[in-house]
Amino acid sequence: MKNAMPGKKISCRRSADADFAGLFPRFAMAGTLASAQAYGSGHIHETFLLKTSERECPDCILQRVNQRIFKDIPRLMENIVRVTEHLRCKVAAIPGSDPGREVLTVVPTRSGASFHRDGEGEYWRCFRFIDHRESGERPAIPAQALEAGRLFGRFLNLLADLPAPPLHETIPLFHDLDRRLADFHAALDADPLRRKGGAAVEIAFTVEREGGMKQAMARALAGGLPLRVTHNDTKFNNILFDKRGRALCVIDLDTVMPGYVLYDFGDAIRSGCNRAREDEPAPAAAGLDVGLFENYARGFLEALRGGLSGEEISLLAFSARLMTFIIGLRFLSDHLAGDRYFRIDRPGHNLRRARVQFRLLRDMERRAVEMEDIVRALAQPRRE
Repeated sequence: MKNAMPGKKISCRRSADADFAGLFPRFAMAGTLASAQAYGSGHIHETFLLKTSERECPDCILQRVNQRIFKDIPRLMENIVRVTEHLRCKVAAIPGSDPGREVLTVVPTRSGASFHRDGEGEYWRCFRFIDHRESGERPAIPAQALEAGRLFGRFLNLLADLPAPPLHETIPLFHDLDRRLADFHAALDADPLRRKGGAAVEIAFTVEREGGMKQAMARALAGGLPLRVTHNDTKFNNILFDKRGRALCVIDLDTVMPGYVLYDFGDAIRSGCNRAREDEPAPAAAGLDVGLFENYARGFLEALRGGLSGEEISLLAFSARLMTFIIGLRFLSDHLAGDRYFRIDRPGHNLRRARVQFRLLRDMERRAVEMEDIVRALAQPRRE
């Protein structure tokens, strides 16, 4: 069976000008190129599935890396190579594991580099394709949330002993609350397209909460929250599942860098345990699915049993509110600034996304004690 990299979801904007016949032999891939097609539906890179003619030769995923978002691609790729090599060694030591399918494989160029830069200055990278089952944007059943929690927890656990030096910060201050609030106020003050009036409710919602969020995060940092190697983009669709429904491999490693466990747990709950889609047309449908939350938390804590500090565990429920606020803030800021970061499909798309996040946050606020009780119960030592 052919196997290898991610079923990552990315759109193709300029596929017509990609010279696949010229790019394929640049990488150390076996076989001959049979076909190339745009692959997935994501927002950042351009991704293509390249199929080989020979059954025994693996297919691959080819990506044109977005230089507008990632300013230093050599350092980005250095991170990914370090992380995947470390994970491969750790997974290989687990009985019954399959490192070739449980860890992404970077396909080097013929000269041994982790990326190829073409004559126009575009950066290309290649991963072996991992055969998998499509899982959708959110868990469909509690068992999928449990699997997702276990895999992201294991990911953090396996990277806890990544040797120095620290990974590069591929997007500086990516989840930094102060930075995101500063961006919001800059967009609000500038209001280049005069959108403040149509977003008055969301602006008031943000201003109401920013002081409390800043204080809570300051207390967390003052309490000695440890800096870890974190994924920083723990959406459900960044997990590949095998044909039996087992969470197999974490993908999209562009933002793996130093961070806090709050980022990974909180963003997974925000994106995976919402009853509504991220751009749900009816924001009132948004809200926390407590069953999915409990199952994700169970899997996450099981995988990290003994690996989290008491401070980290005490903040997990809060982290869901923190990350929902931050992502809603980013959607709102982008709407006010003129939709310069997130791709939109229609006018007001980012404002709709912000409304969904803020509706979810309201529900989390109502359920805060319930969420904290669930985490506390799950974190209790096991009785033998």
